[in-house]
Amino acid sequence: MIQSLSYIGFTSPNANDWLDFGPQILGLEATERGADGAVRLRVDDAAARITVHPGERNDLAYLGWEVAGPAALEAAVEALEKKALVVRRGDAELARARSVSELAWFVDPFGFRHELSYGLLTRPSTFRPGRAMSGFVTGSAGLGHVVLIVPDLAAAERFYLDVLGFRLSDRIDKGLSIRFLHCNTRHHTLAFASVPGMVGMHHLMLEVASLDDVGTALDLCTARKLPLAMTLGRHTNDWMTSFYVRSPSGFEIEYGWGGRTVDDDATWEVLSYDAQSIWGHRPPASPLPPGVLRPFQRSAQ
Repeated sequence: MIQSLSYIGFTSPNANDWLDFGPQILGLEATERGADGAVRLRVDDAAARITVHPGERNDLAYLGWEVAGPAALEAAVEALEKKALVVRRGDAELARARSVSELAWFVDPFGFRHELSYGLLTRPSTFRPGRAMSGFVTGSAGLGHVVLIVPDLAAAERFYLDVLGFRLSDRIDKGLSIRFLHCNTRHHTLAFASVPGMVGMHHLMLEVASLDDVGTALDLCTARKLPLAMTLGRHTNDWMTSFYVRSPSGFEIEYGWGGRTVDDDATWEVLSYDAQSIWGHRPPASPLPPGVLRPFQRSAQ
């Protein structure tokens, strides 16, 4: 059903701060703003993959998932409706705002809005990073990965695996229990951890093409005294060498290089780990709150 994380949107009272943070720290390219004044950012030749809308509070607004085309979108809508989900069709105006050909959307049991689309507008050879860098790992692997906070781990496993069709990569079950799911060769495109009674956004991972880009970004964060949620380290399961910086909108950006891939589902072995990192990834002396959280309220679609 889902091929990749195509785009993502947030709301934030600090949307304008992304005009500096995105290009100067992360190397993103700022493009034309949305009709509502949203800051729209590019990571590759796609028109925009990250959008930060002006809003009263920091929040995850929507997750945009790519499907193969019109037939795949119709099949996905039909399959979701059979699972008793209310799926709504996006109109032409919404499709233009997201820079896609067509989309449909629904709200999951945890209140997250998911948009299924195809035909992401692409302008070949036009990406210009905001600072000198090698570029981002995207293509068929999509934007990156997102980690959500859910109130019920088992319910989230059932929904994202059985309903949306993600596949389990592996799991961590010591301390904070986390499930890692894939839909393409990226080790995980979606992961989630359970915090009882809470729901929210923990981090968005952006993978760069060179380890030097990670070091450069870390130097920039240090020079500007930007708050780090975790120091440089390497993860046990996806082998990503990365650090975590607090974004202007309250959630973390994991900025990394060298992620492991799932090249063949038939031979992939699902493992369990009792640590998140091989080395590093230390929190600061005064740990930051874990992303953007809010009390869970069951949504009425």
